[in-house]
Amino acid sequence: MKVSPAAPLSVTLLLVLFLSTTTYAHNITKILAKHPEFSTFNHYLTVTHLAAEINRRQTITVCAIDNAAMNVLLEKHLPTYTLKNVLSLHVFADYFGAKKLHQITKGSTLTATMFQATGEAPGTSGYINITNMKGGKVGFANEDNDGHFAATFVKSVVEMPYNISVIQISHILTSAAAEAPVAAPSDLNVTTLMAKQGCKSFSDLLKSHPDVAKTFAENVQSGLTVFCPTDGVISAFMPTFKNLTKDGQASLLLYHGIPVYNSMGMLKSNNGLMNTLATEGKKKYDFTVQNDGDDVKLETKVVTATISGTLYDEEPLSVYKVDKVLLPRELFKGTVAEEPAPAPKGSKKKKKSSKKGGADDVEDDGAPESSQDDDEDPADDSANLNWANNVKSSGLFVTVVISIICVAII
Repeated sequence: MKVSPAAPLSVTLLLVLFLSTTTYAHNITKILAKHPEFSTFNHYLTVTHLAAEINRRQTITVCAIDNAAMNVLLEKHLPTYTLKNVLSLHVFADYFGAKKLHQITKGSTLTATMFQATGEAPGTSGYINITNMKGGKVGFANEDNDGHFAATFVKSVVEMPYNISVIQISHILTSAAAEAPVAAPSDLNVTTLMAKQGCKSFSDLLKSHPDVAKTFAENVQSGLTVFCPTDGVISAFMPTFKNLTKDGQASLLLYHGIPVYNSMGMLKSNNGLMNTLATEGKKKYDFTVQNDGDDVKLETKVVTATISGTLYDEEPLSVYKVDKVLLPRELFKGTVAEEPAPAPKGSKKKKKSSKKGGADDVEDDGAPESSQDDDEDPADDSANLNWANNVKSSGLFVTVVISIICVAII
């Protein structure tokens, strides 16, 4: 078999193409979920939609802060859209592993953050000063810090050179510019909209929990999908709802919202796990979106609901009717049995009645999870994007191998 003189060059070019286009997707929600001390930080990355932006970027550093430090920030009661600006200061548009942090050229450097990239940071207020200090410490502060460093390097959490580095720092990085008031969300009122479209009962439940209603409202501007049980469904569920603790009721209501806009087409094309407004650390509060013919079903491991209609669908907000209340496994024991299939003709088997009361099915919000599915990877806005990247890389590899074989034969 005679090999063409161009074959070695062709093979080389194909290998270069393969190596240059292969990507290694990361998932910041999954990374931080393995470290419960960052559960609050992880939760607010999802709520503010920063998690999805982090997962779309390459060559990036995330400065995680523990739950105690996050509580200091949350005590300021900043709106979600302002909180996003503050947390954006903790995401650098460059890779800094532990070694690089301790070997900074000239001992100090400025690095741009995602807050700078938003265009909302005045001047260079979206830059962070990183400086090597005495005793092997590394300090972090705003560019104009007057020699005072708000936080120091604690440890490296995860390093994937030179894709993503996750490090822990001691305190919050913030500034007057990041905490400055920003434009309020759209005047579109979610509860009013639902009340006028056959979901008044669910709307009234949101209004009876002001903090929950506020969370829904604050997410409208950046993207929100709501699944609204109809009035008849809520009426039948009320005895069980009243048996939940106050925190349990809030978690259940938040469970009906996804902090991302999803049209019906997007839901049908992006099947898989979805985080909700209730997701926080090990309390996953997620469910699976799954097509069933022309229907879209929401599977919670406890109950399966079907989207029965669209109340509103105009970016950044979509609201859908569902035929059942979504029951998270974090609150409810076991599995609610679906309607049994009709017995075969001639069968004499009697149906067993179940008189198990709603109160017996309710778990405390802090109860440990026992489902074998708890080891599943947590989902966030870009879980499907990461999966698609992996498939793309695998497909490219197959293409390259076939091309090499064909060139060799020629």
